[in-house]
Formats: sequence, C-alpha cells, structure tokens
Amino acid sequence: MGAIRRWETLLSITVALFLGPFVQAQSGHVAFSPAEIQWGDAPPSLPKGAQAAVLEGNPAEAGPFTMRVKLPANYKIPPHWHPTIEHVTVLSGTLNIGMGDAWDETKGKALSAGSFAAMPPQMRHFAWTSEATIIQLHGTGPWGISYVNSADDPRNR
Repeated sequence: MGAIRRWETLLSITVALFLGPFVQAQSGHVAFSPAEIQWGDAPPSLPKGAQAAVLEGNPAEAGPFTMRVKLPANYKIPPHWHPTIEHVTVLSGTLNIGMGDAWDETKGKALSAGSFAAMPPQMRHFAWTSEATIIQLHGTGPWGISYVNSADDPRNR
C-alpha cells in the first residue's frame, strides 16, 4: 500500500470517527426541517468553535454527501485544501474566502446568504467570518482537509 493510499485510509477513519455520530441519513429519501437537524462539534480538523451536521451520505466514504457547518463570529480557517471538489452554499451570515497559500484578507471575497462557491481539488484557500454563519458543503467523499502550514492544523495542537 502506497503512502497516499495509507493517508486516504487514515483520513477516512478519522472523518468517520468524528462525523459518524452526526450522520443523519445514509441512503434513501431525506427530508429535514431546520429544527430536526442534529448539530454536534465539528470534526477536529476544523478549528474549535464550529458545529456540524451531516444531512446525507457519509463524508468519510466514497460517494455523495451533504453537510452543514455553523461557524461562530470571528472564526478563521487557515489556508488549506481538500482532496475532492468542494461546493459551498452560504445559508446565513457571510463567509469570506480568499485564495492562496498565505493568509491575506485583501484577497478575500465576501459571500452573503445565497452565495455559492466551488473549488476544485487541491485549490488552496482560506476562510473567515465576522458574524455567525451557516454554510452547506456538498461533494463526493471522502472529504478531508489539509492545511498548507501543518502548524495551523488543529489536530497538531
């Protein structure tokens, strides 16, 4: 097994361990009102303070998934990338995103409620909020996050 395959396996196990309790539906018909969504702490790959709820699929496995993430005001996600395409819809609040390997808010774009972004695999980007914000992520798993600077990775603290 190559190093990349071992990394993918470890990533899948890690995501499953931390998002597994929040997976609300694995297959079939899915319909939730906002009051029915079960939120929990976001996975440890994200900075503390966020909450997550998986609505569809399992981000730790191959296949489609839909996940919501609640970000508090003044939340920052340092420069990072994902192994698969990431689709982001802003449901409430404002998500600011910037592209590149280094934090530079002057390169950011404010995405208000109703906005959408799609980033191809391995695109370096960063994000922050100035107000409480809820985003919806969807894509094809396994989902993961790799920080450009390993010192920024909350799992290394």
